[in-house]
Amino acid sequence: MDYKKYKDITVEKADKILTVTFNRPDDLNAVSEQLHMDLSTIFIDAEYDDEIDIVILTGAGKAFCAGGDLKWLLRVHGDPVETAYTINHDRKIQNAMLDMEKPIIAKVNGPAIGLGCSLALFCDFIYATPRSKFADPHVSVGLVAGDGGCVIWPQLIGYARAKKYLLTGEQIGAEEARDIGLITEVVEEDKIDQEVQALAERLRDGAKYSIRWTKTSINAGLKIMANSIIDRAAAFENITQLMEDHKIALEAFSKKEKPKFKQK
Repeated sequence: MDYKKYKDITVEKADKILTVTFNRPDDLNAVSEQLHMDLSTIFIDAEYDDEIDIVILTGAGKAFCAGGDLKWLLRVHGDPVETAYTINHDRKIQNAMLDMEKPIIAKVNGPAIGLGCSLALFCDFIYATPRSKFADPHVSVGLVAGDGGCVIWPQLIGYARAKKYLLTGEQIGAEEARDIGLITEVVEEDKIDQEVQALAERLRDGAKYSIRWTKTSINAGLKIMANSIIDRAAAFENITQLMEDHKIALEAFSKKEKPKFKQK
């Protein structure tokens, strides 16, 4: 498999373990148009790469992924064709992660926000450092959580708690996220590389097809449920991407101000 085509992610392959790293550290790995395109195919490529058995997903620098890039979101605002195209890629990312038989480990080394949070939570294991934060603040920028939050948060922590975070955009710290079942483990920053590597090797050295097909069986119900939600959430997100409140929020955040919504 040729991974040289990827531009905003780096891909390293060693001993049947593929490490995929968001590589926009100066922007806290915010999802650019290019990174979004990369994400729509990387999990498919990894699934069909016979030379790997495990995927590790992480971010370069001080963040896992800070969500959508504000400049890109401002540029596409009001263009229904381009926003629909983007949301269709979201759907491809979600389904590729759910369909993938090989285990995926998220190594969260800082904030995981918006789409970045969904990417982490769709992984099979989520290991995070104590300073990591998790949030899906779509509502804070006048959007519906159409890129996976409405699917995965209720399944991990229940509907009551999921509504608390998805309807307010509130952040949750790593230790609380672990305690309520949102993530798997919290590991000190100087030890997380070692622990994630140890888990990856344990899975790699296990009964490969038993592990893969157990994961597939666990995900079977989630996939059915996810696809009953994704289209509705994505459609609503596309509508809100065209609304004035979304643009107000993007402009306010770019100026580091609090948005004043017009409710339209």
